[in-house]
Amino acid sequence: MLNRVILVGNLTRDPELRYTSNGGVAVTRFTVAVNRKFTNQQGERETDFINVVAWRALAENCGNYLNKGSLVAVEGRIQTRSYENQEGRTVYVTEVVADDVRFLGPRNRTQPQSYGKQETYASNKGMVDDPFADDGSPIDISDDDLPF
Repeated sequence: MLNRVILVGNLTRDPELRYTSNGGVAVTRFTVAVNRKFTNQQGERETDFINVVAWRALAENCGNYLNKGSLVAVEGRIQTRSYENQEGRTVYVTEVVADDVRFLGPRNRTQPQSYGKQETYASNKGMVDDPFADDGSPIDISDDDLPF
């Protein structure tokens, strides 16, 4: 069996970072807008809005460093669950449980310039520094240095 999903899109609003009442485990919820590859009959590109949930350290990184409009890549699994609302009706929810969230857009310049090794992306798999971070200077590469 296989249940994997990869999304690339923009956050529709700021993430909601909360902590569970049992044990204080971090959980963050956000929605990613993902454009479809094709257009509809009117020539307009449609968008899907996918709910995402992240847990623990990944949740804290997403809650602290993402905001509305952030470009992200999310890797995870689709999960369905249900609960009973206040009117006694069963509500079904489908969402992506994130295993990895990569911050693809430029860093918000109002945030501190450095926050440890989490400069480029947050992930349960680890953090790396971005050797290709844009410092505003032009890049000079000769054709001999290109691998293609």
